[in-house]
Order: sequence, then structure tokens, then C-alpha cells
Amino acid sequence: MITDIGPCQTKLPVEAAARARWILAQRGAKNKLDPQRAYAALWEEEAGADGRHIATATLFLTNRECPYRCLMCDLWQNTLDVRVWVGAIPVQIEAALSTLPPARQIKLYNAGSFFDPQAIPPEDYPAIAALTANHERVIVECHPALIGTRCLSFRDMLAGRLEVAIGLETAHPEALERLNKRFTVDDFRQAADILSSNAIDLRVFLLVKPPFMTEAEGLEWACRSLDTAFAAGASVCCLIPTRGGNGAMETLRREGNWNPPSLVSLEAAQEYGLRLGRGRVFADIWDIEKFYSCVCSPQRAARIAAMNHTQRIPAQIECSLCTASS
Repeated sequence: MITDIGPCQTKLPVEAAARARWILAQRGAKNKLDPQRAYAALWEEEAGADGRHIATATLFLTNRECPYRCLMCDLWQNTLDVRVWVGAIPVQIEAALSTLPPARQIKLYNAGSFFDPQAIPPEDYPAIAALTANHERVIVECHPALIGTRCLSFRDMLAGRLEVAIGLETAHPEALERLNKRFTVDDFRQAADILSSNAIDLRVFLLVKPPFMTEAEGLEWACRSLDTAFAAGASVCCLIPTRGGNGAMETLRREGNWNPPSLVSLEAAQEYGLRLGRGRVFADIWDIEKFYSCVCSPQRAARIAAMNHTQRIPAQIECSLCTASS
């Protein structure tokens, strides 16, 4: 059964193109970037399916902005207005890898869709494959509509296994539409089927408490969305607490259509996903302090980090203040 979410009492247009224009109108300025440099690179360890930790290089590539204007997205701040020239992306990858320790897997995140030819030139696929030949797994992100022949072509060039991350965000159809994602849950399932039938792994990004949801609805739909993602074949789900910072979210907050989720909800959603036992579940803890609202918040953040690290569920945190307010 699909439950209703809060009314859209906002100036956010109903029609997708007009909605995109409204989202653009809420923005500030982009950051200045060098087309020959990834705008960020980090080395981390990610819990693997076998319980061992996987050394991971994560590169945030500089490229043309994604054409899909998602309501909650702030990634456009680190994008260009023009397509990078052929050869620029391999230069970025080589330079970024030279600053990091060796890694078993590599994430090539580009603030949009890797298989958008206006973002990552397909002519660069062979060079990218050569630069990642020492990695057992290459993880990229992509919109469901762009998963097709370019994805399969890139897979065939790789020495390691390809994994594609899709930002489903939520399985609630009305909320997904309001987020301006430009796809449906069925579109997501069809893209997941393409990946599965072609030996490509699936990672899914999900939001905890998108706009227009109460705290309880946000948690309920995070759990339902985990169910949807794992049913579609995801091996990894990443829970992202919905953040502000892009202009549109601040407007929605002023209108009373959104507030950030609580750490309790993020923690409960991750615990739910881990109890399913269907795949790994990570919670995004970047800037987690912004979600602190109680004396127990540091403990909850540490518990979430522990679940990320071990993929096991630690003892519950008892807090009379959180219990009283829930």
C-alpha cells in the first residue's frame, strides 16, 4: 500500500521542465574548478561482502553538469558548464591516483552519470580502463535512462568487475516525482535488470527523509526503499540523510516542507537494512555533526560508524530524551 505524503504547499511547479527552472532559480554560484584535476580524492576502507575491508580510492571527477535537475542535489556546485575535452578525464584520474595509496577498488564519481557522453567522453573509456586495470572493481554512478550500450562497452574494457550506483533516492512514487529525478520505480527496476543480466553489480543510493515527509514517514520509506533496492538485486545500499545547501532545500525548509532527518532515523534505517541480511548497508556520515540534536548524538554517530565498519548491529543506545521525543 502506498501512503500519502505531505501536501506540496510550495511554489515548486508540477511540470518537470518548469520544476527544473524553479530549482535552478534557487541556486548560488558554482565553485571554480580545474578541468585537468579531480576536485577531490580520498582513500578509505569499505567493509566487503566477506567481512574483510577493501582499500578503496574514491575520485570525484570534474566534468560537465548533469542535465537532470534533482531537487535535493548539491553536486552541481562542483561541475562545469561545458564538456571536458577528450583526454581530460584520464589526466584527472592519473593525477588523483598518484596522491593516494594503492587500492583494491576504485570509485569514479562524477556528480552525475558516468555514461552521459557530455560528462565523460566515451573516447576516454579505453584510457580509463587502462588506468584502473590494477583495481578489482570499478564503481561508477549513472541515471537509469543512460544505462545501455555504453555501459556494456565500458564493462568489456575493464580488467576488474564493474559496479554501477543508481540514485533511486526513494521508492515512494510521488516523492520520487517531486524530487525531479525523471524516472519511475519501474524504470529503476528495468535498469537493474539490465545490469543483473549483464554481470554488472548494483549499488543504490537512498535518501532518509526526503522533502514533504514527516520523520516517521521518512523512516518508513527509507525501509521500504531498502526493500525495493534489494529486491531489484542491489548488493550495496547507501543511506544518505537528506541535507540542505543547494538553495532549493533552504526554500523548502522556510516553507515548512522539509527539515533534516534525525540521527535516530538514520540509525534505525541502517539497522533495518542490516537485519534484512540481503546485502551491505552503509550510512553516509559526512558532516554528521550537522545532524546532532541530543546529548546522545555523538554516541549514535559512533554507532552508525561502527555499523558501517563491521556491518554488524551493536547494542542499542538508551536515551530518555530521544525516547520521549519520538
